[in-house]
Amino acid sequence: MSGATQPTVPLPEAIPVSPKRRRRALPWIIALVVVVGLAIAAWFVAESITRSILTNTVREQIITRLALPEDQQIDVGFDEPVLPQVIGGRLDRLDVSSDGIPLGDVLADVSVRATDVPIRADGGDIGSAEATVVFAEDQLETLLSQVSGVSGAGVELDPPNVTVQVEMPLFALSVPLGLDLTPSAVDGDIVLTPAAVRLGGAELTGDDLRQRFGSATDGVLRDYPICIRDRLPAGLTLREVRVERGALVAEVDVDGAIIRDPALQADGTCA
Repeated sequence: MSGATQPTVPLPEAIPVSPKRRRRALPWIIALVVVVGLAIAAWFVAESITRSILTNTVREQIITRLALPEDQQIDVGFDEPVLPQVIGGRLDRLDVSSDGIPLGDVLADVSVRATDVPIRADGGDIGSAEATVVFAEDQLETLLSQVSGVSGAGVELDPPNVTVQVEMPLFALSVPLGLDLTPSAVDGDIVLTPAAVRLGGAELTGDDLRQRFGSATDGVLRDYPICIRDRLPAGLTLREVRVERGALVAEVDVDGAIIRDPALQADGTCA
């Protein structure tokens, strides 16, 4: 049998191979992004709510403790994010400021900065705190009117001095003088010390005035103390005082225990 007449065997048909299924990663990625987005949104919502609650709480406490009007403008600030700080129980920084705060019979602009502030009653003391108390010129006049020998009227603030009018007794006369007084902080009081004297149109030193009028100058060439301790909580101590344009500025240290000690929260006293 020749090769031409040999039967042929058909080749087997190719077995179809199913294509590999590709993993559908995209939906998982989308789901992950959505979850992360929701978590971030929830964080910002929680942060915003916490910040609002904290601000309102601080404001309400100040209004209540100082008996301020309900509409008193009080600015509150702190480091962000605040939520982890609240969870941890302490604020890294707390700033509070308000204008026109009544301190006895005068008004002052007050700002306070505190660090490491506990937010729970059993959280301990404040790490550190200081306050700035600003008396405008007209409020300083009220303070000076209570100082013996000084007329509160006509006070001028010309940095670095406070200018006041006094009268020097001389026999049966009273000689009007202008005094330039330099402020300082001494034992918690504001003390004004004569730096220059004006008699008529002439500017003199204290020594010049003593040479002319002798012991008659003793009543005017002296320190003029202003006690503000009875206008501040006992936990506040005057550290520094200076004159700026239109204002007398007092820098005050705050005892960290004031947050828990009623004795430090009560008004101080003048000896």
